[in-house]
Amino acid sequence: MDRNTVIATVLIGLIMLVWLYWLSPPPVPVEGISASDRIDSSSVQPELSAAEDLRPGREVSPVDTTLSPVSGGDERLITVTTNVYTAVFSSRGATLRSLELRDFTHYDRVTPVQLVDTTRGGAIGMVFTTPTSHTVDTRNVFFEPDFVGDRLDVTDSTASLAFDALLGDGALRFVYEFVPDNYEVRLRVEQQNPDAYSIRQGYDLVWDGGIPFTEENREGEGQRAGAFARSGGEVVEVTLQSDAYEETSLRGTVDWVAVKSAYFTAVVMPTGTTQGAEIVGERGAEPSDPNYDEYYEVALRMPPSEGSDSFTMYLGPMEYPRLRRYGMDLYGMVDYGYDVFEWMTRPLAKFVFIPVFRILSKVLPNYGVVIIVLALLMKIVLYPLTKASFKSMARMRELQPKMEAIKEKYAENPQKQQEAMMKMYKETGVNPLGGCVPMLLQYPVIIALWQFLPQSLEIRQQGFLWAADLSAPDKILALPFNIPLYGDFVAGFTLLMGLSMIVQMKIQMASTPSNPQTKVFTYVMPVMIFAIFNRFASGLSLYYLCYNVFTAIQQKMINRSMDRAREEAEETEPAKGRSSKRSAADPTRKKKPGTKGGRQA
Repeated sequence: MDRNTVIATVLIGLIMLVWLYWLSPPPVPVEGISASDRIDSSSVQPELSAAEDLRPGREVSPVDTTLSPVSGGDERLITVTTNVYTAVFSSRGATLRSLELRDFTHYDRVTPVQLVDTTRGGAIGMVFTTPTSHTVDTRNVFFEPDFVGDRLDVTDSTASLAFDALLGDGALRFVYEFVPDNYEVRLRVEQQNPDAYSIRQGYDLVWDGGIPFTEENREGEGQRAGAFARSGGEVVEVTLQSDAYEETSLRGTVDWVAVKSAYFTAVVMPTGTTQGAEIVGERGAEPSDPNYDEYYEVALRMPPSEGSDSFTMYLGPMEYPRLRRYGMDLYGMVDYGYDVFEWMTRPLAKFVFIPVFRILSKVLPNYGVVIIVLALLMKIVLYPLTKASFKSMARMRELQPKMEAIKEKYAENPQKQQEAMMKMYKETGVNPLGGCVPMLLQYPVIIALWQFLPQSLEIRQQGFLWAADLSAPDKILALPFNIPLYGDFVAGFTLLMGLSMIVQMKIQMASTPSNPQTKVFTYVMPVMIFAIFNRFASGLSLYYLCYNVFTAIQQKMINRSMDRAREEAEETEPAKGRSSKRSAADPTRKKKPGTKGGRQA
């Protein structure tokens, strides 16, 4: 292993360490949060009113006296079932109290995925101010549903569910529409004589609560969760990766607001104009706390209107093809790293990895096999860069004796040493960075896959060999103690990945002069990678395991090709020399007329 390879290896390690440092959230400054500001979701009772349950800072007054006729009543729950979800709506607030996905479960493979925070007073609410300056949340208002039963089955055609409330001399109506085999729910808010119950400042349409956690690694899932909004073509986010509380306000037209977890999302998209939006996030415990949870709220500020406002809600999985149909960059919620990398990693994920994943999944029987084939395809595509890198390193190895001679000759004069080195590079046409640059050009692909695979819904709960879930670590051995930065278990694919790196480095060092300092990296880097990747998704470790194996095979083939070319060159040069000498010494060789020793015919 020459000096450039060592430099490249060190750079790789530094990039990975810095990247992981950026990804890991700092400890929550609990001492900076007052007890009154913390949200403990375990202590919130389902029957707590939405008005009392809003985030700190929004003061909600009791229901206005003019609305007292609808401030009490009997709550009715109506269950709506489709082929993809089961939802529960309440007449108290005309709100969504529960929505379970029928095709997705928690990591336990039993509990259905829930998209609504059921500890709160309902997911959807309308907040406005009355003429007497009271703030009203419709989740405190009792509506009258137009459906007489308690179960609405939506299987063949579109169905609707309406809730009505008389507010003084005005009226408010919520109409939900459901589409079979679709995660879309349409909402229409109809107001009649709104001046009778609200001032002319519009209202807020609120989605209250984040997507409940579904994965075993709550800390890792929390890093992918957040609240989002899109305005002016830019996606704005609140993710709680650094602060325990964060909020952002937007003005003007807002395309959509949303909350998401690692794999699921709830998006609210207005059809008409808006006055702005507000997105809020808060957590009250450190990620290592058993009660760790995150709370999010998003609100659309709607202008005053007498008539109806329409909204489209997408309540389902983070599947790129489904989100792409809306044409509003909903997939922009997915994190593909900091801006310095994202301009490369996001297009690679959207336009390369996702389409290839979908195509391969249609012809291959298992997503583990898909990942293996993806690794092979990446090695084939990157082969020119790999070959250029290996050839450059081979040429640098050939110059190693000359480099050592220059170092000895100018040991006491670094300037002369540098000048002699540059002269040697110029004469031989060797670029000292020729081995590093092709390797570094591969890093956008490596980083993009690093971000894409752990967030890929396709591999969630998909097994391969001993890995029960490619989106989670493949634990093959439980440890009786916890190792910092490593965990309390051993992951199988990560262990094999570390071993494959050792084999790859040994192949790379096969034709390199022995150097105890560089040999250390043969074992240090695999150990670092082994420790870093142990808690990552097993699908990611499987990818890099196969990537290392294919790299070792490529390296072996390239080394053999270069050795054969070198041997042929060595055989050709002596043959040319011998032929030249034999021609000069052969007395029978014909000579041209007029030359010495020749005769004219």
